[in-house]
Amino acid sequence: MTELSLFSALLLGLAGSVHCVAMCGGIVSALSFSTPSHKPALPYELGYHFGRLFSYALAGAITGGLGTLFSHQVSGGIAILTTLSALFLLAMALYIGNWWRGLSWLEKQGARLWKPLAPLSKRFIPFRHPLAAVPYGMIWGWLPCGLVYSTLTWSLASGSWLNGAVTMLMFGLGTLPALLTLGRFSQHLRPLLNHPRSRQIIAVLLATFALWLLISPYLSKATD
Repeated sequence: MTELSLFSALLLGLAGSVHCVAMCGGIVSALSFSTPSHKPALPYELGYHFGRLFSYALAGAITGGLGTLFSHQVSGGIAILTTLSALFLLAMALYIGNWWRGLSWLEKQGARLWKPLAPLSKRFIPFRHPLAAVPYGMIWGWLPCGLVYSTLTWSLASGSWLNGAVTMLMFGLGTLPALLTLGRFSQHLRPLLNHPRSRQIIAVLLATFALWLLISPYLSKATD
């Protein structure tokens, strides 16, 4: 895995933040109601996001390991997985732009697995200590999300379980600025990021990156 791939994962998280705000914005905003009123909220928010990113990295390690097994068993496996990840990312771009809602079906299927997990998070609120927000974030890291699923298909083609974990970690770090800012400026930020024009700009950026993923294997062959 190259530094460019890791940087691209970071940019993907930044570009997809508009979707993260829509999916997780209510959760982040609600953290203020679960933290002691006399204590600063930032340590609790960081604890939550640490747990969320840990779950992303764990999921990336699993998919990266599975992708490695697949590529060892199937000729041209990496190319197949890269194409799959690009198609998922393109579908995500269409989903964010409200041009095609096909990924909503996948999120609905993920919701079936999420349903038994969600009640577990209630055991950790209200928070008595910032560390209590870590397992809370770990649970919410498995919230059904088309953008996360799309990035997980990318980690399939990362080449190893470690690369898969780092890919998802970089993606998660990319989502942090918007979600951390959301906790303080939610009334102003959410309408801006959910505006149709904002969503369409982000969708075009993601679609461009998906097309780059599709053609990059052929470009590398042409330069060899």
